[in-house]
Amino acid sequence: MAIKRSLVVRGGRDALAHIKSQGFQQQDVKAMLGASGGPKWFVLSGMDRALLGTTFKDRTEPLALLGSSAGCWRFACYGMNDPVAAINRFQEAYIRDKYDARPTPEQVSANIVGILNHVFGEHGAQEIIANPVRHLNLIAVQGHGPMASEKRPVQMAGLLAASLGNAVSRRLLAPLFSRIVFEHPLGHLPVGEMSDLPTRRVKLDTDNVAAAIQASGSIPLVLAGVEDIPGAGPGMYRDGGVTDYHFDLPLTVDEGLVLYPHFREQPIPGWFDKGLPWRKPSAENYRRTLLVAPSPEFVASLPYGKIPDRNDFTNLDTETRQKYWNKAVAESDRMGDEWLELVEKQQLADVIEPLTF
Repeated sequence: MAIKRSLVVRGGRDALAHIKSQGFQQQDVKAMLGASGGPKWFVLSGMDRALLGTTFKDRTEPLALLGSSAGCWRFACYGMNDPVAAINRFQEAYIRDKYDARPTPEQVSANIVGILNHVFGEHGAQEIIANPVRHLNLIAVQGHGPMASEKRPVQMAGLLAASLGNAVSRRLLAPLFSRIVFEHPLGHLPVGEMSDLPTRRVKLDTDNVAAAIQASGSIPLVLAGVEDIPGAGPGMYRDGGVTDYHFDLPLTVDEGLVLYPHFREQPIPGWFDKGLPWRKPSAENYRRTLLVAPSPEFVASLPYGKIPDRNDFTNLDTETRQKYWNKAVAESDRMGDEWLELVEKQQLADVIEPLTF
């Protein structure tokens, strides 16, 4: 009888060849990706603890982290002096969070700021910026025209225009959004020229890191935008998942691997691409990527047969949602344990499959 695994492991062309011929060593990983997706990240918390507590625990070589929205928040925890404790604080605070029946964007933003302040504490910004190994990089967007407004009807009109334009070409997002890449001051982000959309690179520092992290998860209509981030210039900044939901970027890791713990097997480039099955990432951009995701059997074993998502806030009462999310977090440790076993026994080559688009 086949063993039911908690993980699916997939590799781009070069990553697959690397694992098959050389196996896996932690120093092979040069960068990591962290996707948008709100509470979907709970199924990755066990992987995060396994990576931080064991796989990368004694790492001394720089590790470039690139996240948007929830992925950015996870990687901000990676940048803390005690990252496992930070991940645990983050998940506990996020699960405890609750709202009125119809919260305003300002109320949701206030809650999120409270969560982030609890996670990062008094010295979080300094720890993230000074971290010599785990280098946080993140993506936010600057809204233009209607997407610079906080008026709901104006934003809705802008989002409709963006959705229609994006269905034709991602390049038609340009009048409404610019990609802002906030880069760690001590590291090199291995991403080449991003010519698909207007893009600016901004250095993170202790003055802008908190605002940038908040902006990266500021979903239009759901959260208020973040204005005038220091170093990035005047303007309204919003969720990086708008342009880079699961990423389709020219990663320039010529040797080694990009590790991508993800909550699904197939990445979606941008937020507006979720309903466009033909919009897929470039296989070339993912050629050195090692993607690790929950298996269908693992997802089916969770309450409601799915991973957590933002709809749980409205579809479930607070107590039911919190029990469900705590269960998903507890079960995610199975994924972390299986990852550690596959690495320790050098069995990734036995289970890895091609990452195809």
